[in-house]
Amino acid sequence: MTYDLFIIGGGVNGCGIARDASGRGLTVFLAEQGDLASGTSSASTKLIHGGLRYLEHYEFRLVREALIEREVLLKAAPHIIWPLRFVLPCHKGLRPWPILRMGLFLYDHLGGREILPGTRGVNLRTDVTGEPLKNQYVRGFEYSDCWVEDARLVVLNARDAQARGAVIRTRTKCISARRAEGVWEMTIETADGHVETVRARALINSAGPWVSEILGAVVGRNDPDKIRMVKGSHLVVEKLYGHDRCYIFQNADGRICFAIPYERDFTLIGTTDEDHKGDPGKPQISEAEADYLLGAVSEYFKRPVTKDMVRWSYSGIRPLYDDGASKAQEATRDYVLKLDHSEGGAPLLSVFGGKITTFRRLSEHAMEKIQPFFPQMGKPWTRDAALPGGDFGHDQVEQHISALAAKYPFLDKVTVRRLFRAYGTDAGRLLGDARTSADMGQSFGPISEREIDWLCDKEWARNADDVLWRRSKLGLHTTKAQQEALRTYMASANAVQDLKRAGG
Repeated sequence: MTYDLFIIGGGVNGCGIARDASGRGLTVFLAEQGDLASGTSSASTKLIHGGLRYLEHYEFRLVREALIEREVLLKAAPHIIWPLRFVLPCHKGLRPWPILRMGLFLYDHLGGREILPGTRGVNLRTDVTGEPLKNQYVRGFEYSDCWVEDARLVVLNARDAQARGAVIRTRTKCISARRAEGVWEMTIETADGHVETVRARALINSAGPWVSEILGAVVGRNDPDKIRMVKGSHLVVEKLYGHDRCYIFQNADGRICFAIPYERDFTLIGTTDEDHKGDPGKPQISEAEADYLLGAVSEYFKRPVTKDMVRWSYSGIRPLYDDGASKAQEATRDYVLKLDHSEGGAPLLSVFGGKITTFRRLSEHAMEKIQPFFPQMGKPWTRDAALPGGDFGHDQVEQHISALAAKYPFLDKVTVRRLFRAYGTDAGRLLGDARTSADMGQSFGPISEREIDWLCDKEWARNADDVLWRRSKLGLHTTKAQQEALRTYMASANAVQDLKRAGG
């Protein structure tokens, strides 16, 4: 079989393109060398946002597009995306109050709003959000953006693509791609060493931090377009305050830093902007980055945030198009799509940069680029389409959680809420005919055998890290013993599945 598209990369852009293309009637094969969202797409600040600070760099097109997408995505996946309110304290000596107000006025109106509330002024001496802050901060602003479970967003796009006919292959590396007889021939290799050839009429290079490497080592180009690898690191610390609002803090170097309630018991602090050299697959927070983040938030909080409060950290690589910007934080966050069909050959589309917020529009633009080669493809369709589990109103979350709790009374409130927030209306399918805790199978702390089997069967999970750090963040809520028990269980379950696939 010759597919229409072969996509390299199972991050949010690759899976978003696979979903869009499959829904337009194209045949799609996607290969991801690791797990879905195992790179940049699971290492974000978890925000669906316009990018307030991008206004300072005059990236109005990007900000407008992202602001519009906030509510489009909120409607498409209200289980994994929900509104947040951010408090921006005014800091004497940094951006003046009138400039902040003007920027937030643009932020409120540049993309239009129907769901999210607008900006309001905050008296930090009387508002609850001022309690954890130093007394010198007396006024600020509160505005809206959205939260997203980033790795789950990727998986849901992959699930929808598969439901529409796409082949999604994880742990599968593309080791060679060459044009031959008017099509692309890809040599792919699985983690167990199996090698096969796949043919496609077009190749989409959506490999994130590896996009230039794919162009050079896999496609064989001598002059691949370059990316600028910018590392963004985050700290997860013990809970810093009791309310549900987030903070966006101005730093003396002109950058900003977030403090966001995270996983019930923690606060997420991020992010840095640091040029990265070396392996894009193994970024780690440096001591300097950790000190920077701790110092930045400690400038604002009464209680200093110290290293002994850190419970976890993660880093990701932003694969930005190299536009020659002098500073990492000034490099464009906009995406660039480069089409190569030299001498009338089979097309190659490479994806550079992009934000998780704009993945859906990026996917539509990718379809526009390749449309001349596939005149039979359908029209754009994703703007009004729900992702798996998201087929309910954005304002009906609590109603559905209550209904789920009533149907499965043996589950505690925390578990019911977590399951609905992760799976939406699919939570009922996952729980099925369970009537007691025993029906959920073996327990690994907060996660059950039944849920793990769902993740393996329907969401490509293959090991404990896939479950604990990408499909969820339950690694923060499990003991080492529970994690080890889960590793043993999944190794055994996968061995059985491998035997079945091999006909054993």
